[in-house]
Amino acid sequence: MRLDKFLKVSRLIKRRTVANEACDAGRVTVNDKPAKASLSVKQGDIIEIQFGTRTVKVEVLDVQETVKKDEVKELYRYL
Repeated sequence: MRLDKFLKVSRLIKRRTVANEACDAGRVTVNDKPAKASLSVKQGDIIEIQFGTRTVKVEVLDVQETVKKDEVKELYRYL
């Protein structure tokens, strides 16, 4: 699955366009490398997102096309 779509489905970022912009600005890294929005995300990847002064680091546990709101926590875990 594309990185921008995963960020939206997992609700780490609310909209896919915002996820695209964050990737283009270099605020998203996957496995300690700057990531483009088109990067393919797989289980076990470490995603780090910078929101201003705050940084969120998560490990991808599962990749699914659609997820209900209460099942989102099964897609990743905070590090």
